[in-house]
Amino acid sequence: MKSISWVLYGIVAYATFLVAILYAIGFAGNLVVPRSIDVGPAVAVPEALVVDVLLLGLFAVQHSVMARPWFKRAWTRFVPPAIERSTYVLFASLVLLLLYWQWRPVPAPVWTVTNPTGAAIVWSIFWLGWFVLVLATFLINHFELFGLRQAVARLLGLDELPKEFRTPLLYRHVRHPIYLGFLLSFWAAPTMTVGHLVFSLATTGYILIGLRLEERDLIAQFGDRYRRYRAEVAALIPFMGKRAEAKDPKGLASAHRGASNAPR
Repeated sequence: MKSISWVLYGIVAYATFLVAILYAIGFAGNLVVPRSIDVGPAVAVPEALVVDVLLLGLFAVQHSVMARPWFKRAWTRFVPPAIERSTYVLFASLVLLLLYWQWRPVPAPVWTVTNPTGAAIVWSIFWLGWFVLVLATFLINHFELFGLRQAVARLLGLDELPKEFRTPLLYRHVRHPIYLGFLLSFWAAPTMTVGHLVFSLATTGYILIGLRLEERDLIAQFGDRYRRYRAEVAALIPFMGKRAEAKDPKGLASAHRGASNAPR
């Protein structure tokens, strides 16, 4: 019964994540959803900036602290390992939903792409970013990344998947395609408002810091194998580093990061 409860918990956490990530598309693109990055309650600019920065800071702290190995070691004294990842995903999704709900737009335009062809190119980059992000999760192990596999594995008595080095498709050209997808989507805006710019700058800063923290953990886990990969493959901009295959033809250069691979 406990294992079944954990599976149900994992399903709820995963469903919450799906709501949060689908809403993120509408939020960043001002599409369909009732409240988005540029649509919401009108307040004074100073108040809006303070609220928005606090919301972004809350997400950054939760996302980073709960991802660190020392926190997970302490956390799993109280939370069963089978649902540790699901709990992380649930908390991250709830913080995102709070951000969408409480976000204060600052609609003053910074730039506007008025040329139809130019706007179409920008929108193409926006959708490309989301495609890259989703594809990157499935190139590793999507359901393990978001906690569902761990809960089901406990119910079925399956062994935990070993962490291994692989370079599936995108990971041969960029070490963090999930982060790259977010950056493309957040910056590709035909109309960039002050509020959207604050959001993009803050998330970019968080990604750059989170990337360093994540890679420190990966080096601790995989040692020189990950150091070689980092030296040979670009972090975020494809083709800015040597191809990993040049020195590693068997494709043993990128981390199948499991729980560590989420943008967290």
